[in-house]
Amino acid sequence: MPLYDAPLRDMRFLLDELAEAGRLRALPGCAEVTPELTGPVLEEAARFAREVLLPLNQTGDAEGCRLENGVVRTPAGFPAAYRAFCEGGWTALGADPAYGGQGLPRSVGLLVEEMVCSANMAFGMYPGLSHGAYSAIARHGTPEQRALYLPKLASGRWSGTMCLTEPQCGTDLGLIRTRAVPAGDGSHRITGAKIFISAGEHDLAENIVHLVLAKLPDAPPGTRGISLFLVPKFLPTEDGGPGARNGVACTGLEHKMGIRASATCALAFEEATGWLVGRPHKGLAAMFTMMNEARLGVGVQGLGIAEIAYQNAAAYARERLQGRALDGTRAPERPADPILVHPDIRRMLLTMRAMTEGCRALCALTALEHDVSLRHLEPEARQAADDFVQLMTPILKALCTDAGWEAAVLGMQVWGGHGYIRDNAMEQFARDVRITQIYEGTNGIQALDLVGRKLGAHGGRYLRRFFHPVLAFIEARQDDPAMEPFLLPLAKAFGRLQQVTAELAQRGLRDPFEAGAGASDYLRLFGLTALAYAWARMAELALPRAGEEAFYRAKLATARFFMQRILPETSSLATKVLAGGSSLREFADADF
Repeated sequence: MPLYDAPLRDMRFLLDELAEAGRLRALPGCAEVTPELTGPVLEEAARFAREVLLPLNQTGDAEGCRLENGVVRTPAGFPAAYRAFCEGGWTALGADPAYGGQGLPRSVGLLVEEMVCSANMAFGMYPGLSHGAYSAIARHGTPEQRALYLPKLASGRWSGTMCLTEPQCGTDLGLIRTRAVPAGDGSHRITGAKIFISAGEHDLAENIVHLVLAKLPDAPPGTRGISLFLVPKFLPTEDGGPGARNGVACTGLEHKMGIRASATCALAFEEATGWLVGRPHKGLAAMFTMMNEARLGVGVQGLGIAEIAYQNAAAYARERLQGRALDGTRAPERPADPILVHPDIRRMLLTMRAMTEGCRALCALTALEHDVSLRHLEPEARQAADDFVQLMTPILKALCTDAGWEAAVLGMQVWGGHGYIRDNAMEQFARDVRITQIYEGTNGIQALDLVGRKLGAHGGRYLRRFFHPVLAFIEARQDDPAMEPFLLPLAKAFGRLQQVTAELAQRGLRDPFEAGAGASDYLRLFGLTALAYAWARMAELALPRAGEEAFYRAKLATARFFMQRILPETSSLATKVLAGGSSLREFADADF
């Protein structure tokens, strides 16, 4: 079984130092979010992840889910683990106390999510989808819907899904065919087929709440005609319990490359009873509440796999004996040196570490802004924070999942042939994390979202929420010689980003193909620059204490590696974006 110990020291550093704990505690409902509260919460989550979820990861992968007479059976141990997860209050961690939640901020919940994803990503799918459904109903549901469904989702007694994709449409949701016909009693009859529905059917919760995109009879064409409906597996009784079976059934399970213990279902809705959520024909906007939550959550999935892949690769590199160090034998009493001494092994491990810790820091900074956007008393502050979250959502989804895939592959490479066989779980990490670059909008779609929607939104307002703080940070520290190794690379990358942003925006106005051609490289350029900003901030915090504690010494060393060996990639990315899309456009379709 692989090893996993949650990176609690790094998490406390981010929560208590980098993410401005005083700013978090100043928000309504967060005054008691102190280390005395968060410390035990994170420690207990780490214990649960290590002792309960991790042992089920490989066995769940081997067994998978199975469909029996319309009921999906999850692997052995999953129902008991889910009950323990609910009883421990983990499903209610960030939910509103008015609905039985604990009311903890996203800044804390995100760290717990990472632990769950590291230990057992497939298990984490079930409560993760419920969290998204909770958020959508909380923001767009009627008071009656909130009162009925939110306490049950918070407790974990009921779980949730998001039903978007159909056989003929994925990204282009304007092509959906699922129909919703008014029943005359305030409800609707939903008919259609949905595929790739994570947690669409299972034996963990007593009811499943499906949030379904469908079109009303008078719907305008395309995405402007999509509405959102709440369709429970079992119709609620008058006392709020699960009653008669609704007209929704699982017609098949997908046999997947990874996350095999997560039930990915095909669902058929046959005159199923559903209730409108939000306004007619405005369902896509309501669903985006859930989708944006999910996209950040998927980024955390990539981060979680990157962490466990790094931990196991580093442990193996310390133990595996092969060859001798190029600069002199390190372990003369042993038949060979540990592979940790070899430059290429160190390059791979430090790449994994720098990207993992950097992505965690950027997620933590975004989680703080998310909390501000929901809790701050001043509308202007909420708007500014939400702008930052909107900008960073596609960047984090793509950047963290790419980092997760890269870490999983590098971890296998460190293990060599032993990483390619099932016994050691390294190949499972690669299989599990690969989907994160695909679902909730492929990373190419995230790039188009960034370039096509976020750059020009509100006259560039989203961009200013990032550009202005970075520029202020650089200018305020430009005379500090201790910060030069971190500030100078950041300033160069930031300058490239500014130049490329301006050029891409101008080209995109003239020719949208040009914007699309550079979108993926631009997103990574933006993401690496954002990581450089996070690393520079972490380095500033570590500098005064690097002589006191190994944690800060390692943090500084990792920051230097990032600046010297990873950030220079921004130069080639800028060159590729500025090269334009002519070579893509001019290649003849028939020659592919």
